[in-house]
Amino acid sequence: MSKFIIEPHFRLQEWVAEEKGYFRAEGLDYEFRELIRSTEGQHHNKANQGAFQSIEKGREANVSCACHWTVNVAASNGHAKLYADVYSVAPSGIFVPADSPVRTPSDLAGLPISVGFQSGSHYSTIQALEQYMAPGEINLTFEDGMLFHRMELLIEGKSPAAALFNGPYYLAEQLGFRKVIDTTFMIAAMIKGAVDPEDVRRYFRALRSAQRDIDLRPEAYTHYYKNEFPDRFHAVMDTRRWGPGERIVFEIYSKEVFEQSFDWIAEHKIFAEGRMGSGEYDQSTISFAAE
Repeated sequence: MSKFIIEPHFRLQEWVAEEKGYFRAEGLDYEFRELIRSTEGQHHNKANQGAFQSIEKGREANVSCACHWTVNVAASNGHAKLYADVYSVAPSGIFVPADSPVRTPSDLAGLPISVGFQSGSHYSTIQALEQYMAPGEINLTFEDGMLFHRMELLIEGKSPAAALFNGPYYLAEQLGFRKVIDTTFMIAAMIKGAVDPEDVRRYFRALRSAQRDIDLRPEAYTHYYKNEFPDRFHAVMDTRRWGPGERIVFEIYSKEVFEQSFDWIAEHKIFAEGRMGSGEYDQSTISFAAE
């Protein structure tokens, strides 16, 4: 049996579980891979591409995650199985420079907002802003790529507004960028190919232990954000001021949630006609809770 491949997801839990030995204590035979700091952020320098495209091409990790909307559609297309036994919630928001004339969400009408294509920021930005403006006034741009690259462009003054989550959210906040509106969103886990159900259980039991540690003393673990940030940002990062970020929720991603999300995506025409997949919960999801 090959090693269980773990790729962290810009959050604290995998790093805490790795450093405190929770994966090893569960008996998980694994390989830990990191993709952002090790590539100096180039892994996210992908204009007009996002989470769905990375899933479509194939990810190496046995269990990985993305926003629940994208995992929903990817699983409906047979690219992976949505793991229904757990989900997480990531703090997210739309940020502008401190001197921006934008003061309210309504001021964002027509302004280019940098998001990741068919990624969490894409859906969550629409979901938040449609309370304030007509669909045609929401001006999303996908040219700035994925999370760390669009964070860099915002910091460099090359982007008038950007949607950020987890660590990049906290760095922008620390550096004085203003959050115009909250866009917190749900993240779903997914499983690629054949995997030992017990390995999946071991992985998530380790993350549950890490989550408990983070809940108890978040300030003791925020330094782990640096493990995924490219080194060029480290000098300006004061992670002592940052929050705990994404929280894993050990509850079911239900059929009702799946179907409501699938319908919302279809209504907003985020995917081309015929690209949504089956939308069948039982075919698209997998659970190991009852085994």
